[in-house]
Amino acid sequence: MGGYESELPAKNAEDDLITAAQHIVAVLGTRKALSQDERRILVDLRTRLTAIAMIDEPMTDDESPTMGVSETEEYLNIVSEKIMSLVSDETMIWDLGQEDASEYLKAVDEARILTEKLEGLCMNKDNEEVELLRKAHDVLQTAMARLEEEFGHIIVQHSQPFEPGHKSFRSSERGDVVGSPVSLEDDPLEDSLQRESVGKNLEDFIVDLVQPDVIPDLKCIANLMFISNYDRECSQAYVNARKHALSRCLFVLEVEPLSIDDVLKMEWADLDSQIKRWVWALKTFVRGYLASEKRLCDDVFGEFGSLSSLCFTDSSRGSVMQLLSFGDAVAVAPRQPEKLFRILDMYEVLFELHPDINSLYADDQAVRDEFCEVLRRLGDAVRATFLEFKNAIATNASVNPFAGGGTHHLTRYVMNYLRLLTDYRDTLNQILEEAETEESFSPLANNNSVSFGEEVNQFDGTTCYSTTPMAIHFRSLTSALIANIDEKSKLYKDTALQHFFLMNNIHYMAEKVKNSELSDIFGDNWIKKHNGKVQQQAMNYERATWSSVLSLLKDDGNQNSGSNSSIKSFLKERLKSFYAAFEEVYRNQTGWLVKDSQLQEELRISTSLQVIRAYRSFVGRHSNEISEKYIKYTADDLENYIIDLFSGSQRSLNNIYRK
Repeated sequence: MGGYESELPAKNAEDDLITAAQHIVAVLGTRKALSQDERRILVDLRTRLTAIAMIDEPMTDDESPTMGVSETEEYLNIVSEKIMSLVSDETMIWDLGQEDASEYLKAVDEARILTEKLEGLCMNKDNEEVELLRKAHDVLQTAMARLEEEFGHIIVQHSQPFEPGHKSFRSSERGDVVGSPVSLEDDPLEDSLQRESVGKNLEDFIVDLVQPDVIPDLKCIANLMFISNYDRECSQAYVNARKHALSRCLFVLEVEPLSIDDVLKMEWADLDSQIKRWVWALKTFVRGYLASEKRLCDDVFGEFGSLSSLCFTDSSRGSVMQLLSFGDAVAVAPRQPEKLFRILDMYEVLFELHPDINSLYADDQAVRDEFCEVLRRLGDAVRATFLEFKNAIATNASVNPFAGGGTHHLTRYVMNYLRLLTDYRDTLNQILEEAETEESFSPLANNNSVSFGEEVNQFDGTTCYSTTPMAIHFRSLTSALIANIDEKSKLYKDTALQHFFLMNNIHYMAEKVKNSELSDIFGDNWIKKHNGKVQQQAMNYERATWSSVLSLLKDDGNQNSGSNSSIKSFLKERLKSFYAAFEEVYRNQTGWLVKDSQLQEELRISTSLQVIRAYRSFVGRHSNEISEKYIKYTADDLENYIIDLFSGSQRSLNNIYRK
């Protein structure tokens, strides 16, 4: 009983097979044409029946064929018919469904195995199987051409858009740098002391560039093409599909393919905008898109060794070179001081991405070399632009004196420029240090003569200053600035105004250093030294302004000789001359400007102490000789008038005596 039961399923299966076969024969006898589905089923059935009839076991890679030439040809015809039934359809096989895709892969693999067996026969025998081998190669080549097409279609059809607007790409670490300064006389930096983000807080953001559920299909196709020695065709299909996707990504990132000529012809405002876009886009592209592209290559081709790296490099190299060509164009463009911040931004993002590029393109020396070359050229551009900035300071000329003796535009521009550069401290130190030994970029090279000779002495190593490359060059720039301001002061005919102008500008420099990150670079000694210069210029101003005025209130002995009436007349004239001189100072110096309120107050107090003390002493000593009617101003009047000085608005006193 048990034995019967064990044989029953086999017996029933045989009966079912016979019944099904009889039914098929009967149906075929009535049909003049078959549907596409019926035709596929019969081809599959024929393939299976032929394989069962010809060989006891399915043909595998490590077995030898047991079929003769005619049987092998018949088997090849069956496989070919199965392949052609799907290839002839214009609809993409993978769009028909997973079942059709699996059947096609199976048929192609059978063609591959059969071709390999025939190749073995042709090597060991005469040429009786050569023609059959040629036919097998044709079938396999046709199958692989369709697989190549299907492979590219799947990648394109199931690609997913890259979204650079994702929150992971947004950063507001820094504000804008500089607008579009056209000359060192302008001061666009005064109200904008933050530079735009290079995205140092940007997180890595790897996305699925192709829908994950088709990756297994891509791997199966790649595997079959690889073992069939069609890996080149497979990789080319991938590269062609992904090149287009990479170009589309750059378009989405608004990166235009610009030539060197295009860059050289651009107005600064447009170039400035392009550079800001490029800095952000490069980091987004490398950290986001290229990293995602590398993962996709590894997912599809990771089992095939260097093929993954080769596909990644071939598909992405053009886009990377396009980005780098823009950096190269900016690096060789004319050196202009306003470009320095943007070039530094470009250098920083390239320097930061250098490890990423080395990792992504470990097998592509050309990309790594070009990346390093652009980085080097941008570093050269930074150094050259920095030197050009110093030359621009030294050669900045003025025809007319600066109105009011206040802080010159050049002083404001330079100090704010240096203040902004402190954000790039590490980068600048690195770039400048590389050129320390270049004589042409020495901080003393081409240095104009400096009136304040001690400025140069700070480089002799005898004073306690920071010796970082950035600090040395910054002090060299301020030396050039002071030398230029000194030359500008000589445009004033009034000696007092010359000192007043120098006092204002050096004070602005010292305060800008003291109250910013520049203090760490210049150091306390520099600040003290230049505060001393401010005091010296203030003293020189007071001496030049008030010495001759206050000399009129001094007793020189002449008033003691002669009659009483002549003495009174002498003192009266002295007092009248003093008032006239004071009014002249008042009329002129109310139009002079000290913008810093503390410096303004200190200067007024110092002036008031000297003038009021001398005036009170003079009037007190000669109260018996001078009639009240000749006293034009009281000490309080003069003190109030001194408060009006340095306001930048010229005034005049009423030319009448007090009643």
